[in-house]
Amino acid sequence: MKYDSGRVLLAADLAGTFLFGIEGADAAIRGNLDLLGLMVLAFSTALAGGVVRDLMIGAVPPESIKNWRYAATAFSAAILTFFFYRMVEALPARLLMVLDAGGLALFAVAGTEKAYKIHPFMAALLGTITGVGGGTIRDLFLAHVPRVLQSDIYATAALAGAVVLIAARKIGASPMAAAFAGGGACFVLRVVAATLNWNLPRIVKG
Repeated sequence: MKYDSGRVLLAADLAGTFLFGIEGADAAIRGNLDLLGLMVLAFSTALAGGVVRDLMIGAVPPESIKNWRYAATAFSAAILTFFFYRMVEALPARLLMVLDAGGLALFAVAGTEKAYKIHPFMAALLGTITGVGGGTIRDLFLAHVPRVLQSDIYATAALAGAVVLIAARKIGASPMAAAFAGGGACFVLRVVAATLNWNLPRIVKG
């Protein structure tokens, strides 16, 4: 069955935007920000990574600025989180982690696919930036050291997913199959790492 790769890419991008919008709004509420701060954090968490990616590959204006669907999706996630925060707060931490891993996988795949025509190494890096850029901006707004730099296998999972996608494309897999392989690798690695508390090596000061 033939599919429209542009529609698939847009669907993955919007799904990731919605999930990360909720995450950004939740972080804003926990940071005691007001409604405006919540909207800004949701927008930044959901879209900053994609904006950076598009600027770096010369796709201007960035797709998330040019296409109203992105902002609408991020703000819808923020409003829903604001009015139904008690329901979001009641969700099990493991479920939130799984949803976050899903958003990371969607963004890593969408970002890598969009940058695929450039050098593979840079495409993988840009896929990673798409996945973790918004969360980094969120943490900076909240005056925290970005989580991606200090905890769990997070950016590493996004990078792994990007590499798997590119490798699958290089050996002849269809874009859809490669996207599922890359997204699955990112998702599984992130969930397993969070469950088993895996971290990259670090120097521990005595």
